[in-house]
Amino acid sequence: MVNAQATTAEPKSVGAQPTTRFTGNGKVLQVGPLKPSLAQTLSADYDALLLPVDESRPAFLAAHGDSVTAVVTSGRTGVDAALMADLPNLGAIVHFGVGYDTTDVEAATEKGVGVSNTPDVLTDCVADTALGLLIDTLRGFSAADRYVRAGRWPREGNVPLTRKVSGSRVGIIGLGRIGTAIADRLTGFGCDIAYHNRREIPGSQYRYAASATELASSVDILVIAASGGKGTQQLVDRSVLEALGPQGFLINVARGSVVDEVALTELLRSGGLAGAGLDVFADEPNVPTELFDLDNVVLLPHVGSGTTATRAAMEALTLQNLDEFLATGTLTTAVVQPKAVKS
Repeated sequence: MVNAQATTAEPKSVGAQPTTRFTGNGKVLQVGPLKPSLAQTLSADYDALLLPVDESRPAFLAAHGDSVTAVVTSGRTGVDAALMADLPNLGAIVHFGVGYDTTDVEAATEKGVGVSNTPDVLTDCVADTALGLLIDTLRGFSAADRYVRAGRWPREGNVPLTRKVSGSRVGIIGLGRIGTAIADRLTGFGCDIAYHNRREIPGSQYRYAASATELASSVDILVIAASGGKGTQQLVDRSVLEALGPQGFLINVARGSVVDEVALTELLRSGGLAGAGLDVFADEPNVPTELFDLDNVVLLPHVGSGTTATRAAMEALTLQNLDEFLATGTLTTAVVQPKAVKS
């Protein structure tokens, strides 16, 4: 990710009325569901349109498509090339969230459309989630909780022994902001850390593996913190999972698309992997039902950044990007800066 130069403006407080009504020369369009308070702000303070998801969408775009200069969306929805074609004066796609793999960034770049996300503000919470998910998966806490609630402890005795976290060998795929924060936390647990990126990071204190397979074969726990998109589609395929092996654990707080979910499910059920902690899935909110009865798997509904403070900060940064674009034609935290303000 490439950040634009930061402006000196502070993000507005969530829920506060803006001191200036930013309208630009066009309309703002909300694409897909957003945090309710953000959606309310877009409607009330920006007079934003909402893209229909039913059969009225073509007529809506025919009537309003030319007027839209900015889209606000999330990493779960995004903007594809077809929608961009229906918005000929689009200048910026503003994402609520760090992920933007559902947006066709290549098409946006070709059209001169800017793309932004909300980096940094969710790093700590996602890293905390990864650590909690890792501990829960290896120690079996969620399964033990279910065991107690079902009244099985008095009848069946103690639960089986589990795996130690401290001192484990951990491999991280994607040593960016979030991956580094995860590594920092695990260093405090005395873990041996290695990583795989597209390129080795000069001066990193952690061991570099040239491929995901090489990394998986040398660790006890494989943590995925890579961005989604075409470049990482099923990067963790069957061969990587088999290299991790029957004593290995997979933790994913990145994107479900990074993993071959069919192979993962088969290996978890057959004993080809020791366990998995998953916060993301290939077809959210749909989760493979074959995983539901496995006590060695912890399933979370994509809650990595799901704290009040972090979501508020994400909302504020989303609005700061929108305000800056509508006022100046640039983006605060740009993945791609707009080429020019659309008229």
